[in-house]
Amino acid sequence: MDLNNTYSFPGAKSIVVCGDIHGDFNTVIHKLCVQYQMTDTVLVIAGDCGFGFEKLEYYENVFKRNSVRLSKANNWVVMLRGNHDDPSYFQEMKISHERFCTIPDYSVIQACGHSILCIGGAVSIDRSHRIDYDKAHVKSGKSSYWTDEMPVYDAARLDEIGASLKIDTVISHTAPSFCELISKNRLAQWASQDLKLLADCETERQTIDKILSHLKSSGHPIKHWYYGHFHQSWNAEIDSILFSMLDIMEFKELR
Repeated sequence: MDLNNTYSFPGAKSIVVCGDIHGDFNTVIHKLCVQYQMTDTVLVIAGDCGFGFEKLEYYENVFKRNSVRLSKANNWVVMLRGNHDDPSYFQEMKISHERFCTIPDYSVIQACGHSILCIGGAVSIDRSHRIDYDKAHVKSGKSSYWTDEMPVYDAARLDEIGASLKIDTVISHTAPSFCELISKNRLAQWASQDLKLLADCETERQTIDKILSHLKSSGHPIKHWYYGHFHQSWNAEIDSILFSMLDIMEFKELR
């Protein structure tokens, strides 16, 4: 990693993107290394990894239990933030092992001839419940909701990246507004308890629209866009970009 949050994997022969895992680290590493017997692979988890619900030592122990398996298979697990993640784990790169790491928003992964921009964040539609839960369990020292969960449009950072790199792939937690899921039916119950929810969900998607527009206007040759968050699968080519929504624990190889 260099000072500009660019991560290079010259030993990788494939890149796989995974949907939300919600703290099930052992299962996803078993799936990667044992079930599918993948080797020389960078696995990128597109948010909702599950950081912040336990103490830091818990996640370090997860890595210790899996470090030999990852090393023997020559695999790496790189994680970007979702809305169900403590942002500090990513902003401060609290998990920073060669084979298992959290990365900040606007990091770029370079592997297998690709330059991949990573953008975290989204709105928790159940945030009203999570806020109430945290208030009731404040003495536990644990949290389930973080106020700075939204994605951020950073034009200056995009210009900085564009000065030296051409992005061909984006991995984000949520998606542009024209991508599925578009229906707001599942928001109705939560919106009745959270009067700002619908507006904030609109802002979330518009933020990703701004990032896409900036990348296009800057001449980045984007061909692939992967995201999780919605717990369903969907693929479509729109304006020459293949958009892929990944279900929980779903793997999709970048080619």
